[in-house]
Amino acid sequence: MTYTYLDNIAIADVAFEASADTCEELFREAGEALTNVMVDDLSSIRSEQSRTFRVAAESLDRLLFEYLQMFIFYKDAEGILLRPRTVSIEEEDGSMHLTAEVTGEKIDQHKHDLGADVKAVTLHRFRVWHEAKAWKATVVLDI
Repeated sequence: MTYTYLDNIAIADVAFEASADTCEELFREAGEALTNVMVDDLSSIRSEQSRTFRVAAESLDRLLFEYLQMFIFYKDAEGILLRPRTVSIEEEDGSMHLTAEVTGEKIDQHKHDLGADVKAVTLHRFRVWHEAKAWKATVVLDI
């Protein structure tokens, strides 16, 4: 696990900082951190269903924001908990494009030890940066 929950950023929300060697790995870790807020044991989510989605944004920060919002969308629209498998990021015509493959299963309250119901990703203290050979992000989730 290369994400840490931050207690001193938001009192009524959940905040985390993710880090990784590559930008794609950072996005994967951030997706895992978000899902781990919703379910306590990530290993309880089986890969019964898969989805592929594509998002685009003008900046890397906004791309991460849009990517994380997709996990919440699928949870709300289809009742499915998802975990990231692959993330691909490309710059094209001055904007950033991400393609993600995710897998998961329907929420089952008898099987999944549910945590907080994440409503949205916020822009409060939202940040993506690169330092000392590592990619990092700070994310606050509205619960």
